[in-house]
Amino acid sequence: MAFPNIDPIAFSIGPFVIRWYALAFLVGIALAAFYGGALLSNKNLWPKNTSPLNMSQWIDFAFWAVIGVIIGGRLGYVIFYDPIFYFSNPIEILKTWKGGMSFHGGLIGIVLAMVIFAKKIGFNPLSGLDLLGAIAPIGIFLVRIANFINGELFGRETNLPWGIIFPKGGDVPRHPSQLYEALLEGLILFLLIRYITHIIYGFRKPGLVAGIFAIGYAISRILVETVRLPDANKGYLYGDWLTFGMILSAPMLIIGIGLIIYAQKER
Repeated sequence: MAFPNIDPIAFSIGPFVIRWYALAFLVGIALAAFYGGALLSNKNLWPKNTSPLNMSQWIDFAFWAVIGVIIGGRLGYVIFYDPIFYFSNPIEILKTWKGGMSFHGGLIGIVLAMVIFAKKIGFNPLSGLDLLGAIAPIGIFLVRIANFINGELFGRETNLPWGIIFPKGGDVPRHPSQLYEALLEGLILFLLIRYITHIIYGFRKPGLVAGIFAIGYAISRILVETVRLPDANKGYLYGDWLTFGMILSAPMLIIGIGLIIYAQKER
């Protein structure tokens, strides 16, 4: 199957160019913020019918969230994927328009932002992390679609009927691993957490939703990594299967299990 001819530039206004990746990032944040506000407004979902944040506080946190994601995502990429190059050329760290963002780094950044904000305002940080876990799949879904449009992060060669010949992947069909991640880490994980929050009232057990998100993302990412090509500057860490993405996702799996156990014991 030929790669669809989609221009990675969504639109341009004079010299200003807006790419699908940047648009997906911004729209993802906006939709996640809107959905988060709706969850907070439904007080019946939360412990003692009291949401951890009011709307004003949630809007204030949005600024913290954006800063945490951008700084964490960029520094995560610098430290995890190519520290020698960036520490030798520190000015390159600031050139985010060239690409290079780490999901795991962005996750660390926004988690730290939420914990600090929770301590500042005075609510349970675990409830804040639950809220982030419920809204994160929205942004993940959109960004993975943008990765597909950019023709990046594709997978190994495949004979499956939905294999796609990517412009940067040679003349052989490959796994559209970006779409796999959009489906697993985005859509399916969102629907699963929606069931947890609205049917079994998972928010009432602080830490439960965050744990489910961490486990769901980690398992999905590890599964997709079996068919996704590793980053060129990392390659396979062992044999032809162990990737750096798997290594970074393993702690999420362990932390997720710990959060679920803690949430159940607290009840």
